[in-house]
Amino acid sequence: MRVEIFSDVVCPWCAIGKRRFEGALARFAHADEVDVVWRAFELDPSAPATAEGDLTTHLAEKYGISEEQARASQVGLTAMAEQEGLDFHFDLAQRANTFDAHRLLHYALEVGAQEALEERLFRAYFTEGAPVGDRGTLVRLAEEVGLDGASCAEILETERYGAEVRADEADARALGVSGVPFFVIDRQYGISGAQSAETILAVLEEAWSGSHQTVPVEGGGAVGDDESCELEH
Repeated sequence: MRVEIFSDVVCPWCAIGKRRFEGALARFAHADEVDVVWRAFELDPSAPATAEGDLTTHLAEKYGISEEQARASQVGLTAMAEQEGLDFHFDLAQRANTFDAHRLLHYALEVGAQEALEERLFRAYFTEGAPVGDRGTLVRLAEEVGLDGASCAEILETERYGAEVRADEADARALGVSGVPFFVIDRQYGISGAQSAETILAVLEEAWSGSHQTVPVEGGGAVGDDESCELEH
């Protein structure tokens, strides 16, 4: 069974969804036969590599809400993340372009370290306030999970894996994905948003049995709610 997870490393719901997916997988009887692949999705493709200014202010402008409302949302997300064992610090988080991070994640997939790098990038952004759009920072984080720093630096100085990132994003559009996380199971079942571990487990079991009508991944037919981050326009 293959589970493809469309995600961005600056998406709080994606980090929360990752933990909930891991909780479901830990209870899934066939977990050792599940192949997990992280797919690229840029929530803010126009963002600069590194950005000045307060993230709360940016989010308030993005969603057309007050800074107080944006801050209250971050407080709620922080509390929800804590329930999943995550330590969010939105006061440290820095807006960043994630295209290069996604390119390195494709390289990490090739060498068997994608999950480790995905986890490291989430922690760097949400807990440590690291600038995940900065190439030097990306090389350091990649080295910390066992990737070759020189190879990563060389990749970032070229256009390697850029086509793979764009292919993921085109795939997401074809599937009707406008928010993440979005889980695609064997190209037959879709889970939109950071669903509970129980919901994810139920879909995994449904997909494994193959004995019921499939839930299409296109559009609104997927299992889901609003616990996701939407693409910026």
